[in-house]
Amino acid sequence: MLDKAKTLFKTIGMEKLLGLITGSILFFLSALHVFWAFGGKLESVTVIPETNGKPTFVPSRGLTLLVALALFGFGTVALWSSGNIFYPNKTSSIFSLLISFIFLGRAIGDFRLVGYFKKIKNTKFAKYDYLLYSPVCILLGTSYFYLGWRSF
Repeated sequence: MLDKAKTLFKTIGMEKLLGLITGSILFFLSALHVFWAFGGKLESVTVIPETNGKPTFVPSRGLTLLVALALFGFGTVALWSSGNIFYPNKTSSIFSLLISFIFLGRAIGDFRLVGYFKKIKNTKFAKYDYLLYSPVCILLGTSYFYLGWRSF
């Protein structure tokens, strides 16, 4: 099993594999936002911060599609910075580093509702944020930091 993994890293390269994984995560999240924008629902998951049992905001279709477009663009940058679709250059490095700070900033949070340093911690969203959303942001942020720093 380990020999297969070593062969995969040698054949594809760690950067390309990291870019494919990062891009795939973001393309999936982009598709999920398009699904939500057109009325799709996931009953068991809370994705909007809440206070007093109510969502703090209700995103419009346009805003949700804008987030989907941004996530798709971020996924494309991951593929670019890793050399999967274009040759990495300074521009892709700068984009990757900026995206890295966006995701790491999201993981740190706003010190109220989202991120590891939030004050409101006893909601369903807070549980998902702590166990899933913030760790994914750290994973994505470090991936982009590596991809951006490597090509600088």
